[in-house]
Amino acid sequence: MQHMSEWIDIAAQFIGFPLSEDRLRLFEIYESELIEWNTRFNLTAIKNPDEIRTKHFLDSLSCVLAINDINGRSLVDVGTGAGFPGIPLKIVFPDLKLTLVDSVGKKLVFCQHIIDRLSLTDCRIIHARAEDLGKDPLHRERYDIAVARAVTGLSALSELLLPLVKRKGIMIAQKGETATEELKTAEKAIRILGGGEIQLIPVTIPNAAEQRYLIRIEKQRNTPSGYPRRPDQIRKKPID
Repeated sequence: MQHMSEWIDIAAQFIGFPLSEDRLRLFEIYESELIEWNTRFNLTAIKNPDEIRTKHFLDSLSCVLAINDINGRSLVDVGTGAGFPGIPLKIVFPDLKLTLVDSVGKKLVFCQHIIDRLSLTDCRIIHARAEDLGKDPLHRERYDIAVARAVTGLSALSELLLPLVKRKGIMIAQKGETATEELKTAEKAIRILGGGEIQLIPVTIPNAAEQRYLIRIEKQRNTPSGYPRRPDQIRKKPID
């Protein structure tokens, strides 16, 4: 197993700037707590420390390749699960204003535990469906950045994320090898929902075999009031 101090050097090289010893310690605690909680709550199928560092931590930090310095900005992580990618980004950017959203309560209990354990500030946890959040005036078009990984297809995901993003803000979808194909079928939805410039960013994560991608979408216009639709409509009738 790779030593954590070696991993932090790999992470720093990957994102393009150094990470301090105190950041290393926070990642160590996060990893340890995730492994321990996973024995009781089955938070993630990834349980090996090396895989956690690669497939959870580095994959989360890959968002930096699309958004650079996010200190002081507001980010909502939809379908966060055990805190990915939101909490690793918060560890690296301590002034990030972080909101974690999930519909599964036990996962948010773990996220709150990690936030408390790492003494992270300016974090908010919301137990809700993204479809409901996107209609709530307290959250609709309130965030600089909305991000999600592996939640659903890109057309449906755009309908969940773009309503939360301010004009001139950014939506980021973390995707695997289906990214190019998903993007082709989702372009109409992205335009209808207020999206503007689209970038497909290939990501090669150290020690990972799978090719990853970031789909970066700038919010150009306000999302029409009819979106997001009900969950069954999004699922059965994607915008195409």
